[in-house]
Amino acid sequence: MICISVTPESRQLAKVDIYNAANQCDLVELCLDRLHKEPDVKDMISGSKKPVLVSCRQPEEGGNFDGTEDERMTLLRQAILAEPAYIELDPVTAQKIPRFGKTQRVISFASSTRPLGNIEDAFDEAVRCKADVIKFTWPTETIESAWPLLAVVSQKRALPVVGLGLGRSGLTFSLLGRKYGSPWIYAALEKGMEAFPGQPTVGELDNIYRWRQVDSKTRFIGIAGAGVAEVATSKILNAAFDKLGMNTRCLPIDFKSLDQLPKMLDILKIPAVIATPSMGRRLMGLAAKGDDISTTAQQCDVIIKQADGWQAHNLIWKPALRALESAIGRKSPDDRPLDRKNAMILGSGGLAISLAHGVKKRNGLVSIASGDEVEAQKIAQQAELRYVPSAKVYETLVDVVVVTVPNMDYGTKKSPINPSMFRPGMTIMDLSELPDESPLVEEAKMRGCKVVEPSEVFADYIGGLFKSLTGQDLPAEAFAAGLME
Repeated sequence: MICISVTPESRQLAKVDIYNAANQCDLVELCLDRLHKEPDVKDMISGSKKPVLVSCRQPEEGGNFDGTEDERMTLLRQAILAEPAYIELDPVTAQKIPRFGKTQRVISFASSTRPLGNIEDAFDEAVRCKADVIKFTWPTETIESAWPLLAVVSQKRALPVVGLGLGRSGLTFSLLGRKYGSPWIYAALEKGMEAFPGQPTVGELDNIYRWRQVDSKTRFIGIAGAGVAEVATSKILNAAFDKLGMNTRCLPIDFKSLDQLPKMLDILKIPAVIATPSMGRRLMGLAAKGDDISTTAQQCDVIIKQADGWQAHNLIWKPALRALESAIGRKSPDDRPLDRKNAMILGSGGLAISLAHGVKKRNGLVSIASGDEVEAQKIAQQAELRYVPSAKVYETLVDVVVVTVPNMDYGTKKSPINPSMFRPGMTIMDLSELPDESPLVEEAKMRGCKVVEPSEVFADYIGGLFKSLTGQDLPAEAFAAGLME
C-alpha cells in the first residue's frame, strides 16, 4: 500500500486534503500537528473512501505540534474515539492510552539525527505497548544510513514493520520496502506538500518508478545520483522494462563511499549500476576492469557485475561523436568529418576526458581548457592534447567546441561560458545540462553555428545503455513516454 500524509491547518482543508489524497493512495495519514483549532476528527474522516491513520507528533519526533503534552494527549484520545483504521503513538504515549475498538496501534520510534540503536529492544517495547505495526523513522541521506532500516524491513518479523526514511535515500528505502513486503510506504500528495525535504510524491512513484509493479521478485538496476539526467534515465528505462514485461526497475543509489557499497549491492542482488556523467568517476573505483575509454578517462556510464568482478563501460562518447560528425556533415559514407578539425573541449571532468579521447580517435586535433588550470594541464599532458589557458579560450580559433561544464571557473568563482567565442560555421555540442538544452545552445544557433541537439545524444545514449543491460532494443514508445513531461 501507499500512504499519503496530509497536514492541514483547518478542519475544512482537512476534508479536502483527505478527499484528494484518498483518490491516489491506499491509506491516508491525517496529521493533527498543525490544526489551529481543536478538530472534530470523526467529522473530518467520515467521508474518506480509504482507511485513515491519525497522528499528532511532537517536534522531536518530526512533527509540528506546538501545544502542551496534555493537549496532545487529549487530541489523540479524541481521535481514537473516532475509530480510525490506525493511530500512531510513541511508546511513552502508548503506555498512557489504552486500546479502543478496532483501531490498530502503530508504535513509532523516531530519531531526527541518526539511525536508532537497539532495534531488538524496540520490538520488545512495541509488544508491551500492544502494537499491531511498528514504525521506524530516521535520516537516510545515503544508502549507508538507510541500511539499518532496510535490514529491519527485509527480515520476517512477528510484527509488521513500516519505515520512513528522511532525506535523499528515502526514495531508495521506499522502493526496497515495497519489494520486501512493508505494509505501506509513504509519499506526498504533490510538490509543496512533502512531509520532509526530498520526499517523493505519489506521482513520481507512479510515473517515474512504476512502484505498483514492484514485488518480491523485482530485480533492481542501480542508478547513482538523483539529478535531472538520472531521473530522466530512470523514467525512460522503467517505461521500457514495463513495455517489454520485464520485472526490472531502476533504484536510485546515493552513497557516501565505496567501502561498503559492493557488499550492499551483492545483498540487494543488483547486477548493474548506471552512472550518469556527474557520478561516473566515483564508480570507477568499484570496477575491476573496464573498456578502453573508461579505463583511459577513468569515467564510466555503467558498471556490470561479471563472474570476475565489476566491469566498467563508457558509452556516452560514441553517440556524442556520432551526433557531432552528423552536425559537421559527411560528404561520403567513408568521410571522417572530425579528421584534422580543431576541437576544443571545455571542462576537466570525466565526460570531458572521455570526449577528448573520442575526438582524438577520430583524428581530430584536440585542445582542452578548464577553470581548473592544474587539472586541465594534467589531462593535456597525459593524453597528449593541447592545453589552452582559460584566459586564452576566447582568442583561440577552432572548428568545434564541446562544452561539458556550465562554468569555466570552479570553487567560489563561477563564471558562465561567454558565447562570444561562437562564430558562424563552427560546430557546437553542449552536454553540460544533458538531456536538457542549455542557453548556450540557443545562442550558438543565433550566431550561425551548427548545433548538436543534446536530446539526440541522450536518446542514442539511452538506447545503447538499454541494449547493454538487456540485449534488447529500447522501444521507441518508451523513450517518448519517458520524456513526455
